[in-house]
Amino acid sequence: MKKAFVILAASLSMSGAFAQTAASSATTTAAPAAAAAASNAEARAAQHQQRVEERITYLHSALKITANQEPQWKAFADVMRSNGQTMAGLYKQRVEGEAQRNALDDMKQYAQITQAHADDMQKLVTAFEPLYTSLSPEQKKLADATFRHGQGHAKHKGKGKGKAHSKAPAAEAASAAEAASTPAAQ
Repeated sequence: MKKAFVILAASLSMSGAFAQTAASSATTTAAPAAAAAASNAEARAAQHQQRVEERITYLHSALKITANQEPQWKAFADVMRSNGQTMAGLYKQRVEGEAQRNALDDMKQYAQITQAHADDMQKLVTAFEPLYTSLSPEQKKLADATFRHGQGHAKHKGKGKGKAHSKAPAAEAASAAEAASTPAAQ
Protein backbone atom coordinates (compact mmCIF):
# COMPACT_ATOMS: atom_id res chain seq x y z
CA MET A 1 0.00 0.00 0.00
CA LYS A 2 2.84 2.38 0.82
CA LYS A 3 4.45 1.82 -2.56
CA ALA A 4 1.20 2.52 -4.38
CA PHE A 5 0.62 5.65 -2.29
CA VAL A 6 4.14 6.94 -3.00
CA ILE A 7 3.67 6.28 -6.72
CA LEU A 8 0.32 8.05 -6.62
CA ALA A 9 1.81 11.05 -4.79
CA ALA A 10 4.71 11.23 -7.24
CA SER A 11 2.35 11.00 -10.20
CA LEU A 12 0.17 13.78 -8.84
CA SER A 13 3.23 15.95 -8.16
CA MET A 14 4.56 15.42 -11.65
CA SER A 15 1.20 16.08 -13.26
CA GLY A 16 1.05 19.37 -11.35
CA ALA A 17 4.52 20.35 -12.60
CA PHE A 18 3.62 19.60 -16.21
CA ALA A 19 0.36 21.52 -15.89
CA GLN A 20 2.27 24.61 -14.77
CA THR A 21 4.54 24.68 -17.84
CA ALA A 22 1.92 26.42 -19.96
CA ALA A 23 -0.67 28.71 -18.43
CA SER A 24 -3.32 27.86 -20.97
CA SER A 25 -2.83 24.12 -20.65
CA ALA A 26 -2.89 24.44 -16.85
CA THR A 27 -6.37 25.90 -17.05
CA THR A 28 -7.63 23.19 -19.37
CA THR A 29 -5.97 20.28 -17.52
CA ALA A 30 -6.64 21.37 -13.93
CA ALA A 31 -10.27 20.29 -13.85
CA PRO A 32 -9.67 16.83 -15.36
CA ALA A 33 -6.64 16.28 -13.09
CA ALA A 34 -8.67 17.22 -10.01
CA ALA A 35 -11.51 14.95 -11.13
CA ALA A 36 -9.06 12.11 -11.75
CA ALA A 37 -7.50 12.59 -8.30
CA ALA A 38 -10.94 12.58 -6.66
CA SER A 39 -11.98 9.48 -8.57
CA ASN A 40 -8.69 7.75 -7.74
CA ALA A 41 -9.09 8.71 -4.08
CA GLU A 42 -12.59 7.19 -4.06
CA ALA A 43 -11.29 3.99 -5.64
CA ARG A 44 -8.46 3.74 -3.12
CA ALA A 45 -10.87 4.32 -0.22
CA ALA A 46 -13.07 1.51 -1.53
CA GLN A 47 -10.04 -0.78 -1.90
CA HIS A 48 -8.97 0.08 1.63
CA GLN A 49 -12.39 -0.84 3.02
CA GLN A 50 -12.28 -4.09 1.05
CA ARG A 51 -8.89 -4.93 2.63
CA VAL A 52 -10.36 -4.20 6.07
CA GLU A 53 -13.17 -6.66 5.39
CA GLU A 54 -10.68 -9.24 4.11
CA ARG A 55 -8.61 -8.78 7.26
CA ILE A 56 -11.67 -9.20 9.48
CA THR A 57 -12.56 -12.43 7.68
CA TYR A 58 -8.98 -13.67 7.92
CA LEU A 59 -8.73 -12.96 11.65
CA HIS A 60 -12.13 -14.51 12.39
CA SER A 61 -10.96 -17.71 10.75
CA ALA A 62 -7.39 -17.65 12.12
CA LEU A 63 -8.58 -17.11 15.69
CA LYS A 64 -11.30 -19.77 15.36
CA ILE A 65 -13.97 -17.50 16.86
CA THR A 66 -16.80 -19.49 18.44
CA ALA A 67 -20.51 -18.66 18.54
CA ASN A 68 -20.16 -17.64 22.21
CA GLN A 69 -17.39 -15.17 21.28
CA GLU A 70 -19.35 -13.51 18.46
CA PRO A 71 -20.54 -10.50 20.55
CA GLN A 72 -16.96 -9.62 21.52
CA TRP A 73 -15.79 -10.34 17.96
CA LYS A 74 -18.49 -8.10 16.48
CA ALA A 75 -17.43 -5.20 18.73
CA PHE A 76 -13.79 -5.69 17.69
CA ALA A 77 -14.64 -5.99 13.98
CA ASP A 78 -16.83 -2.88 14.15
CA VAL A 79 -13.90 -0.88 15.56
CA MET A 80 -11.69 -2.18 12.75
CA ARG A 81 -14.29 -1.02 10.22
CA SER A 82 -14.63 2.38 11.88
CA ASN A 83 -10.84 2.81 12.01
CA GLY A 84 -10.62 1.86 8.35
CA GLN A 85 -13.24 4.46 7.44
CA THR A 86 -11.42 7.13 9.44
CA MET A 87 -8.11 6.42 7.74
CA ALA A 88 -9.66 6.12 4.28
CA GLY A 89 -11.25 9.53 4.77
CA LEU A 90 -7.99 11.11 5.89
CA TYR A 91 -6.09 9.67 2.93
CA LYS A 92 -8.80 10.74 0.53
CA GLN A 93 -8.38 14.30 1.84
CA ARG A 94 -4.62 13.95 1.49
CA VAL A 95 -4.78 12.84 -2.14
CA GLU A 96 -7.39 15.39 -3.11
CA GLY A 97 -5.43 18.29 -1.58
CA GLU A 98 -2.00 17.30 -2.86
CA ALA A 99 -1.65 20.18 -5.36
CA GLN A 100 -2.62 22.89 -2.87
CA ARG A 101 -0.64 21.64 0.15
CA ASN A 102 2.66 23.26 1.11
CA ALA A 103 5.32 21.73 3.37
CA LEU A 104 3.77 23.07 6.57
CA ASP A 105 0.32 21.81 5.57
CA ASP A 106 1.86 18.44 4.73
CA MET A 107 3.43 18.16 8.18
CA LYS A 108 0.19 19.19 9.88
CA GLN A 109 -1.77 16.64 7.88
CA TYR A 110 0.75 13.94 8.68
CA ALA A 111 0.45 14.82 12.38
CA GLN A 112 -3.34 14.58 12.08
CA ILE A 113 -3.08 11.14 10.47
CA THR A 114 -0.59 9.97 13.09
CA GLN A 115 -2.83 11.18 15.94
CA ALA A 116 -5.86 9.52 14.37
CA HIS A 117 -3.87 6.29 14.08
CA ALA A 118 -2.89 6.46 17.77
CA ASP A 119 -6.49 7.16 18.79
CA ASP A 120 -7.76 4.33 16.58
CA MET A 121 -5.22 1.89 17.99
CA GLN A 122 -6.38 2.74 21.51
CA LYS A 123 -9.98 2.02 20.47
CA LEU A 124 -8.82 -1.26 18.93
CA VAL A 125 -7.02 -2.30 22.12
CA THR A 126 -10.09 -1.46 24.19
CA ALA A 127 -12.29 -3.58 21.88
CA PHE A 128 -9.77 -6.43 21.71
CA GLU A 129 -9.34 -6.87 25.47
CA PRO A 130 -12.76 -8.48 26.15
CA LEU A 131 -12.37 -10.64 23.05
CA TYR A 132 -8.91 -11.81 24.11
CA THR A 133 -10.15 -12.53 27.62
CA SER A 134 -12.90 -14.74 26.16
CA LEU A 135 -10.48 -16.83 24.08
CA SER A 136 -9.50 -20.36 25.03
CA PRO A 137 -5.82 -21.04 25.80
CA GLU A 138 -5.42 -22.47 22.27
CA GLN A 139 -7.04 -19.39 20.73
CA LYS A 140 -4.84 -17.10 22.83
CA LYS A 141 -1.76 -18.84 21.45
CA LEU A 142 -3.13 -18.28 17.93
CA ALA A 143 -3.83 -14.63 18.73
CA ASP A 144 -0.39 -14.16 20.27
CA ALA A 145 1.26 -15.56 17.14
CA THR A 146 -1.04 -13.69 14.76
CA PHE A 147 -0.72 -10.31 16.44
CA ARG A 148 2.97 -10.54 17.31
CA HIS A 149 4.75 -7.76 15.43
CA GLY A 150 5.74 -9.04 12.03
CA GLN A 151 4.76 -12.66 12.63
CA GLY A 152 1.10 -12.69 11.62
CA HIS A 153 1.67 -9.90 9.13
CA ALA A 154 4.29 -11.94 7.31
CA LYS A 155 1.78 -14.76 6.96
CA HIS A 156 -0.85 -12.38 5.59
CA LYS A 157 1.78 -10.64 3.47
CA GLY A 158 2.23 -13.81 1.45
CA LYS A 159 -1.38 -13.46 0.33
CA GLY A 160 -0.59 -10.35 -1.73
CA LYS A 161 -1.00 -7.86 1.07
CA GLY A 162 2.67 -7.00 1.51
CA LYS A 163 4.01 -3.53 2.11
CA ALA A 164 7.00 -1.84 0.54
CA HIS A 165 9.60 -0.59 2.98
CA SER A 166 10.08 3.17 2.73
CA LYS A 167 10.74 5.96 5.18
CA ALA A 168 9.02 8.76 3.24
CA PRO A 169 6.46 10.61 5.46
CA ALA A 170 3.64 9.92 3.02
CA ALA A 171 4.57 6.25 2.96
CA GLU A 172 4.75 6.13 6.76
CA ALA A 173 1.31 7.69 6.92
CA ALA A 174 0.02 5.08 4.48
CA SER A 175 1.50 2.42 6.73
CA ALA A 176 -0.29 3.97 9.70
CA ALA A 177 -3.61 3.71 7.91
CA GLU A 178 -3.03 0.12 7.01
CA ALA A 179 -1.92 -0.67 10.55
CA ALA A 180 -5.07 0.85 11.96
CA SER A 181 -7.13 -1.56 9.99
CA THR A 182 -4.78 -4.54 10.22
CA PRO A 183 -3.94 -5.12 13.86
CA ALA A 184 -1.62 -8.04 13.13
CA ALA A 185 0.83 -5.46 11.84
CA GLN A 186 1.23 -4.22 15.41
